[in-house]
Amino acid sequence: MRQKIRDLYVHSSLAAKIRVSYLILLIPVTAFVVFAFFILWRGNQSYSDMLESVVTASEFSLDFKKDYDYETYLVIVENKTPEESELNSLLGEAGRVITGLEALTTGKENQERLRGVKKYLENLRTYQSRIEENLREGDRYDDNIEIWENDVQIVTALIQDTVSQYIYYEIRDLERSKAEFEHVYLRMLQMIILIFLLIVAVIAALSYMIPRSISRPIRTLSQVTEQVARGDLTVRSDIQAGEEVTALSDSMNTMIDKINELLDQVKEEQIHLRKAEFQLLQSQINPHFLYNTLDAIIWLAEGGHQKQVVHMVGSLSEFFRTSLNQGKDIITVREEMQHARSYLEIQQMRYQDILRYEIVVAEELMDCLIPKITIQPLVENALYHGIKNKRGLGTIQISGIREGNLAILQVNDDGIGMEEERLERVREGIRNHAPTDSGIYGLYNVNERIRLNFGEEYGITIDSTYGKGTSIRICLPWSEND
Repeated sequence: MRQKIRDLYVHSSLAAKIRVSYLILLIPVTAFVVFAFFILWRGNQSYSDMLESVVTASEFSLDFKKDYDYETYLVIVENKTPEESELNSLLGEAGRVITGLEALTTGKENQERLRGVKKYLENLRTYQSRIEENLREGDRYDDNIEIWENDVQIVTALIQDTVSQYIYYEIRDLERSKAEFEHVYLRMLQMIILIFLLIVAVIAALSYMIPRSISRPIRTLSQVTEQVARGDLTVRSDIQAGEEVTALSDSMNTMIDKINELLDQVKEEQIHLRKAEFQLLQSQINPHFLYNTLDAIIWLAEGGHQKQVVHMVGSLSEFFRTSLNQGKDIITVREEMQHARSYLEIQQMRYQDILRYEIVVAEELMDCLIPKITIQPLVENALYHGIKNKRGLGTIQISGIREGNLAILQVNDDGIGMEEERLERVREGIRNHAPTDSGIYGLYNVNERIRLNFGEEYGITIDSTYGKGTSIRICLPWSEND
């Protein structure tokens, strides 16, 4: 039986071993804490209730008899009217104290004393009513004096005596409870010391057994990893101790088997990843542009504008011919300008009331190389975010010159422009490779494709003035098509 338990423990998971150790410690500690808390709470509650009852009883004025007797006499001799006297407030305060004591008192004898005091207070109210009635009838002074001497003073004396007895017995019970509490506390202290020693012994045993059963297979696995780190890929791990470590050992062997294969694949995967990134950044033809253009062609055909239909279809065909371009990623500026011109011709037919364009690029730039679909996204951005957002006719101008070993292209518009705050956000998004909104993704796309193809020192810069327009500058290396 012991061997089965030991085997079960050895082959258990690390989490199971830790849980078992926690349970071994937690069960006796929890039981002891609950028991100790209950005993202390019960003793403290009883002690607190009696202490509070004594404090509350002490609120009962020790001068109640003298004050009440004197106030009653002042009413009888008509020095005070019943309304001016403090008889009602004295009785109300005494009743409040007695009611509070009833909620705290547990002893039967003292509960009976409190009920007696409440009866005495009711008697005083009765005597007070009789005195007030006699005063209203007049010439009843002797009767009131008799009530005061034979009834009121006797009852107030009984109340004072009963409250004194109550305080005496409560203090006696309080001292008895204190002695019992001290005895229980001493016994609990002894139990705490005994349980503490037991827990220390259990922790000492577990602190040796559990870490040893966990660390030994991990040390063996660590030796295997050190050999692999030194370049020995022939080593294998053979550990059978716990679910996690066994799974880790098997995973280590699988990892060693695949390391060489993975090392050979890294360069190839990097190349494929780079190409995939290029293709992703270049796939930016907006399907809405195609849909809208086809709709415009339908409207023109229905209106009988055959020449415009032929012209727009030709421009659309040229636009997609350049976009596809047999899968080439890099084309000449001449081809890119034709692509941008086709796009602008289509858009001008759609927005003829608001759009005018100019293309002025030096001939020496026409054979320079440029990533495909560089100009069109910038023109689209100028049209939809610049020209369309202002009233009246707007102009988009594409220009290009050579500056030393650089080819500089610019896309300018006289649209609505951007406020300084938004311009700074756009620049920051392009500069940090993190476009902050979809409105600048086309700019980000163009900039990233230029940098991926030609280097980090190339790309686009943007300037804009709200109400005047926007200018985007494209910087490329001078490289003629061979």
